[in-house]
Amino acid sequence: MTNQIKVLIGNDTADCGMAWAGALKNSGMYAITRHCDGNSVLNSIKSEAPDVAVLEAKMPYCDAVEVIRRLKYEKKYVPNIIIVSNISDPNLEREAMSAGASYVMVKPVDPEFLVSKINHMCGGAEEPKGAPDETELECAVTEIIHQVGIPAHIKGYHYLRTAIMLSVNNDEMINCITKLLYPTVAKRYQTTSSRVERAIRHAIEIAWDRGDIDVLTKIFSYTVHTSKGKPTNSEFIALLSDKISLDYKRL
Repeated sequence: MTNQIKVLIGNDTADCGMAWAGALKNSGMYAITRHCDGNSVLNSIKSEAPDVAVLEAKMPYCDAVEVIRRLKYEKKYVPNIIIVSNISDPNLEREAMSAGASYVMVKPVDPEFLVSKINHMCGGAEEPKGAPDETELECAVTEIIHQVGIPAHIKGYHYLRTAIMLSVNNDEMINCITKLLYPTVAKRYQTTSSRVERAIRHAIEIAWDRGDIDVLTKIFSYTVHTSKGKPTNSEFIALLSDKISLDYKRL
């Protein structure tokens, strides 16, 4: 029991907190739920000392980022903190990671994905040999998207980053881009597959029209030549996914 992962969930609703707690308990973890109240959650973290706290981004009295800041200010124990948001917000993401959050998720959250994330976070499950840590992977994907010239304020940036991460972790995604990859990304961001496809296409067009030609040439080789045209969404995602996977295999 001493090695059992302890998780505090700052949400006691049936469709979220209780469902997440049930999945965590079924996987062998110790999970407790608390009312979605910043002050209550803050006090519970101090008294319960969980390994992981799953907190709603927006809570009454004190939001999730403020909870982290108060714990640090009071020099209290700070667990791994996963922040859950109703919408994809790059500003929240930056603020949360800067404050010290371990991860930011967008609803709807798949309970099994949450179990896997917490297991990896706490060393309770071994990742495939040569596979990057989730945080390292996210940083690598973000870096390469910035390099090719895709701005962070457009929706395609976030959809593309998620699509590449999913493809690195699962080869089948890129082989079933319309039936599997787009729907998975769409579900994560509460949108439709067609909107995901269009937003990613727009992001690629921006990269081709405004990006650094030297960087594009290095990554995409002959495909950057105007006579060849722009790569398709699947080509773009596959090339970047392969590059990141190969980079990690060389480590």
